[in-house]
Amino acid sequence: MRYWLMKSEPGEVSIDDALAAPNHTVAWTGVRNYQARNFMRDAMTVGDGVLFYHSSCAEPGIAGLAEVASTPYPDETQFDPASHYFDAKATQETPRWMLVDVRIREKTRLVPLSELRQTPELADMVVLQKGSRLSITPVTVDEWKFICKKLLKK
Repeated sequence: MRYWLMKSEPGEVSIDDALAAPNHTVAWTGVRNYQARNFMRDAMTVGDGVLFYHSSCAEPGIAGLAEVASTPYPDETQFDPASHYFDAKATQETPRWMLVDVRIREKTRLVPLSELRQTPELADMVVLQKGSRLSITPVTVDEWKFICKKLLKK
């Protein structure tokens, strides 16, 4: 099992939106970075743990726990000319962008980015590294355990 931090803008899909979805599950659409796509396509497996992270908002941070709920499949938004995520080079035969479904397990207290940055045990966390802007980043087992046991339960 692996662990991931997945960023979503609350205006696109918030944790409350995901909780209101059937089976608390949403398709993780709109990823248009090759490294983030490769994490979903090549490394994620059903059952992997996910830190659901709100980004590009007044107070970014971890908003809940989730899990990868599907194997990767093509992101349909790449084929829709009306979509903000349309990719003219993508075809049904050779899709460029993949996604996974994510199922919310638990909404937690918001653990703000500022708190993550002030926590020495998380100093090496990818999302906290200077210049890190990926929407999906790996999380180590130790980081996952620390966040779940020490930060989310406060």
